[in-house]
This record gives sequence, structure tokens and C-alpha cells, in this order.
Amino acid sequence: MIKTNVIDHIIDTLYNAERNRIEVTKFVDEFPELDLTLAYEIQDQLIEKKCQEERTVISGRKLGLTSRAKQQMMGVHEPSYGVLLENMQLAEGEPISLAPFIHPKIEPEIAFVFKKEIKGPFVSVTDVLEATAYIAPAMEIIDSRYLNFKFTLPDVIADNSSSSRYLVGNKQYKVEDVDLRLMGMVYRKNGEVVATSAGASVMGHPARAIAWMANQLVKKGQTIKPGEIVLSGALSEAFMISPGDHFSVSFDGLGSLEATFLTE
Repeated sequence: MIKTNVIDHIIDTLYNAERNRIEVTKFVDEFPELDLTLAYEIQDQLIEKKCQEERTVISGRKLGLTSRAKQQMMGVHEPSYGVLLENMQLAEGEPISLAPFIHPKIEPEIAFVFKKEIKGPFVSVTDVLEATAYIAPAMEIIDSRYLNFKFTLPDVIADNSSSSRYLVGNKQYKVEDVDLRLMGMVYRKNGEVVATSAGASVMGHPARAIAWMANQLVKKGQTIKPGEIVLSGALSEAFMISPGDHFSVSFDGLGSLEATFLTE
């Protein structure tokens, strides 16, 4: 078992890496004891530190590795999850500075906002849909603190699953008005289509990813709370962001969302 001082070392290293825009090397090489259980424990403690130091609060959660292709690439058989903080949310329509990031990427998502608590261990897709207040188009900016975006699954989980910033569209849509499984998505970078997909690319149904997470969270005594936002998983690969880039995502029946990055 990794000693407390080593856990503190990993937390401090990741926190300072993000704060100072410094890349670090993955920890499993130095600490092979770092497994998934311990990685989530480190994630929780890192979030506590960020809430205290940055005077913010948890606003929701995000899914990662929800596609079979990404799981195979990472050599895993299940998704991962991370935590969203209030100070991570960006306002729709406002140009975004790249100053806070190390090597950011952006990916299209479907955001769920909840009106009821979701508590495992037997949450189903139906339970998630019934607890949903509304859905909206979203994009997540991920920014791994690891050198060249290279890491193992425990490393990335400890690093809060590469969470950094996110945008959610202002328009709200009823979940019953959209076929989330068959809904098409078109993702553009600087006006050119870079990816197309459908809701089913996220574990067959975006709500299935959220149900999986809720059933994992209860093992730690945690739940998805009313008012929280959950990004249900990327519908395509993430694309690197350069100064001046413009990204847009449009969904059948769910509107669109744009993100413009400053040239400085």
C-alpha cells in the first residue's frame, strides 16, 4: 500500500502541474502499487484540495473512455470518471483564452442536468432518464498534466480524468423529445467536418454510461445529486486546440454549440 506521504506527493505534484502549466511523468513507473481504487482515492483528495484552495464547489461529473475504441487503446474494459467543479465551467459565446492550459484538446459531449438524486447500486438507463431535468449540447476541454498526454489508466484517474474546462449550451431540451441513441452529431473545426457520430457511440446509449458511474460511485458512498451536470462521454476523438481555432458541434434535435479560442 502506498504511504500517506506518497499520496500527498502525487496530489501536490498534480495540483502544482496544473497551476503552473508543467508536464509531469506518469506515476505508475515509480509507484507500481497505484491501482484503480487508490487512483480514485487520490482523485477525491485532489478535488478536496482544489475546492479549498480555489474556493469552488463540485458542479457535477464527467465520463471518460466510454467508447470501445478508446478502451481498447488503453487496454481497459470499462470507462472512467472525473469531477467537474464550478470554476471549470465557461460561458457560451465568450472567447476562450488558452493561457491556463498545457496542451488542451476539445471533444463533443451531451450534458445531462439532474432534478433527482441518482444512487446505485442498481441504476438503469430508465432511472437516469427519469431523473434528468434536461439535456443540452456540450463540449469538454481536456488537458492532461502528463508529458505528451501519455499515461496509464490509474494515472489519468488520479489526474481527475484530464478534466479542465467545459461548456454547456444555454438552451434546454427534454430528454423524452430526443432519441439519444440514434441522434446524429456533426463536429467541425474551423468550418470543416472532423467527426460525425451518434449517441449510441457512448456505450450504446449516453444514459448507460451515467448509470454505470452511479453504480460505481455508491461503493464510495457518493451519488449524483440534484442540480449536478454530468458530461456523458465524448462522441468522437478529442482534437488539439491551437490559438484562433473555432469548434462547433451540432446534434439532431438538440441544437448546436460553438467555442472560439483567442489568438493570444
